[in-house]
Amino acid sequence: MFHRPRRRVLQAALLCAAIFTFLGVGDESRFNDLGHRLMCVCSCNQILLECNHVGCNYSDRMRRELMTAIQHGDSDDLTLQAMVQNYGPTVIAAPTSTGFNRIAWIMPYFALIVGLTMMIAIVRAWRNRPLKASAASIPPISEAELEHFRQQARKDTEL
Repeated sequence: MFHRPRRRVLQAALLCAAIFTFLGVGDESRFNDLGHRLMCVCSCNQILLECNHVGCNYSDRMRRELMTAIQHGDSDDLTLQAMVQNYGPTVIAAPTSTGFNRIAWIMPYFALIVGLTMMIAIVRAWRNRPLKASAASIPPISEAELEHFRQQARKDTEL
């Protein structure tokens, strides 16, 4: 009888330890996810969590703001919108897929398709163009015509 309560206490302690161990894991993965979706605004053109700009005035402050928002339980969208309000739309690493920003996602593929189509059209046009006449297909010049051209060349080159 004494064995059963000890077992329950051990199970409860193990459950509490697991809960407290994994409690912060979600915040850390959200921090990494959101941090990699944001750009540092110090003009280093790096992802926020990868900014290694010496003396960067922004990355530490932005990381603290991101961690504070996560600890307050703000949603990802709310956190990103707060960062956009504070630092402008250039803080987002990738454009959103709503509204006018869809063009930023569509245009590279559209340009690739147009470029490939143009390349195929040019290759076909080059391939289908008429070939230059070969020397064997040119009819021979008669002696009278050849003499006429010689006379013309002599006359044109006289000084």
